[in-house]
Amino acid sequence: MGQQIETRARWGAKTLKGTAMLETDYILFRGAGKKDSATRVKIPFRDVRSLDARDGWLRIRHVGGALEIELGPRAEKWAEKIRSPRGLLDKLGITPRAAVSLVGAADSGFRAQLAARGCSIAEGMPAPGAALIFFGAERRQDLTRARTLAGRLAPAGALWIVYPKGQKHITEYDVIAAGRATGLKDVKVVGFSPTHTALKFVIPLANR
Repeated sequence: MGQQIETRARWGAKTLKGTAMLETDYILFRGAGKKDSATRVKIPFRDVRSLDARDGWLRIRHVGGALEIELGPRAEKWAEKIRSPRGLLDKLGITPRAAVSLVGAADSGFRAQLAARGCSIAEGMPAPGAALIFFGAERRQDLTRARTLAGRLAPAGALWIVYPKGQKHITEYDVIAAGRATGLKDVKVVGFSPTHTALKFVIPLANR
């Protein structure tokens, strides 16, 4: 879902070939080929201690050591994204004064952010033509409501299903399957909180 590039990196005394990926809250380098495939370095932005972008290389010092990635002209752009990551509402595409429907996804911190942005908040079953619906599904059984909620979307609206991360009783596969079964298309995933993930579903263009 983020940006990625086939490149090389310096990790300790090694120079490795692989893929660098910039996500919303971490950077990842994954080695390629038999020689380097066991190397996987994931650095959450919160663990970064210093950044330096020079001569096409991004140098990251973090709590686990140092990683250097060859990015060419992207080096400074990636450094800036790491220094100033977007907030949750920006990642979710919530603009100031947006109308937001919450269906079992009323986390107090999320609600406070919406209020600070001047959003109007509706609880319970959304009215027809809803632009943004956030549906909290804590169990696989909850996903049966996805079809009804999908029917309440505006043509260009979005249904975000918020679910616990790393659980067996409700998985990403379950959520994607439930959304697709309604005729919607999954287009984006966002880390909603330390414990939950949000998957975005929209009506395919051909069906609007």
